[in-house]
Amino acid sequence: MRRVFWSKDALDEFDQIIGTIARDKPAAATSVADRIDDAIKALAATPIGRQGRVAGSYEKIVTGLPYIIAYALGSTPGPDQTLTVLRIIHGARNRPEGQWPERA
Repeated sequence: MRRVFWSKDALDEFDQIIGTIARDKPAAATSVADRIDDAIKALAATPIGRQGRVAGSYEKIVTGLPYIIAYALGSTPGPDQTLTVLRIIHGARNRPEGQWPERA
């Protein structure tokens, strides 16, 4: 399985998403966090996302949630390949082709 690394942007977005949900619904926040984490673990095992809007990235929708995991794969194929979570994006955010959405 690929080793997973998180960019600072992805960690910040994850914290913001979970923190916002937790203010009103702590149990829902835990569920969302678990589902995003499970989706990333599944990508580490089998990266089946589509080509990303930003060059060199891939994207995978988190099933049943409005979030997209943007990630990159390391250049070394095989068991030593890494997966870097670049961003966690809300699907409703406007973003031009080839660019990340503005941070809220």
